[in-house]
Amino acid sequence: MDLARFPRFRLCHAPTPLEPMDRLSALLGGPRLWVKRDDCTGLATGGNKTRKLEFLIGAAVAEGADTVLTVGATQSNHVRQTAAAAAKAGLACEVLLERRITDAGVEYDRSGNVLLDGLLGARIHYVPKGTDMDAALETLAEEIRIRGGRPYAFPAGGSNPVGALGYAWVAGEIEAQANDRDLRFAALVHATGSAGTQAGLVAGFAANSNVTPVLGISVGKPRETLEQTVRDLAAETAELLGITSGVEAGAAAVDDGYFGTAYGVPTPGMIEAVELAARHEGLLLDPVYSGKAMAGLIDHVRNGTWQAGEDVLFLHTGGIAGLFGYRSTFDRDNGADSADDTD
Repeated sequence: MDLARFPRFRLCHAPTPLEPMDRLSALLGGPRLWVKRDDCTGLATGGNKTRKLEFLIGAAVAEGADTVLTVGATQSNHVRQTAAAAAKAGLACEVLLERRITDAGVEYDRSGNVLLDGLLGARIHYVPKGTDMDAALETLAEEIRIRGGRPYAFPAGGSNPVGALGYAWVAGEIEAQANDRDLRFAALVHATGSAGTQAGLVAGFAANSNVTPVLGISVGKPRETLEQTVRDLAAETAELLGITSGVEAGAAAVDDGYFGTAYGVPTPGMIEAVELAARHEGLLLDPVYSGKAMAGLIDHVRNGTWQAGEDVLFLHTGGIAGLFGYRSTFDRDNGADSADDTD
C-alpha cells in the first residue's frame, strides 16, 4: 500500500498512542480493552478527521485552491478540524452548519466546536434542518467562483476515497503497534457516521491481509444503509489504492442499537459510558460519537460478545470540544462538595 504517491499536507501527531484500559476492563470483566488514541492527533484538540485532512488538504493545495469548504451539523468535529487545517495551510475556509438539533439551547449553538470554528477563522453559514447539503455546498462553491476564488469542497466528515486514505494509513499503524506488543485483536470498535473512517480501516486491513473485524457503532443511521455506504466507499478506496484482492462483503459490520432517537441526542448509555471512561481511565469522550460508540462497546462486553483473554480495541475518534455544547447533560453535581470552597 503506497500512500506516498498521493498529495499530502502534514498535520497529524502520529503514531498516536495505543494504550490498555486496565481499570475499565477490570470493572466490566470479559476481554482486555485497549484504546487507540486518535483524540491525540494534535490539530485544534485532535480527532479522527485530522487523518483524512492530510490527504484532503493535500489534494486542495495540489489543485491550486485558495478556499476550502465543507458541511456538518452545528457541533461538527469535522468542521472544526477543517477550519484548523485550512488555517495551517494558509487557505480560507467557509462552512455550512446544519441546525440538525433545533432545541438544544444556546450552549450547543454557540460554544464547543462552534466557538472554535470562528476562532480558527472559518466563515460560518447556517442552514435549516433537512437542507440538501450537497446542493448547498455546490451553491456556495459557485458563489466563491463568482467572487474570483478557487474553492475545493470536502464532503461531510471528509468521507470520500481521498479522505478515507487517512484510515487506510491508520490500519497499518495499528497493525505495527499490535505486532510490537504481540497482540491480536478480536475486534476493533469505533463510532461510524459518514463512513470514511470505517471504510478506510476496512480497505487498509484488506491491503495487509489483516482479518481483524471492524465494528462500527452507528451514531445516527440504520444498519443496512450504513453498511452499504461503508462497503461502497471501502471498495472505492481500495481501487484508489490499487488493491486487487477486494474487500470482503462481511467486513463492513455496523450496529445501530446505540444512537437513541436521533443523531446528537443524548442517551443514558452514552452518559454512563462518558462517565465510566472519565472516572476509570481519565479518558474524555464526546457525546455524539465516541461516547455512543463506547456505550456500544460496553454493552457488547456485558453481553459476552468477546471472551476473557481476548483483546478488543476501541478507536477514540476525538470530539471532546463537543462536551461543552452538552453541559446541561452532564452538569448534575459532578461530585462537588456541598460546602463553598473559598480557599
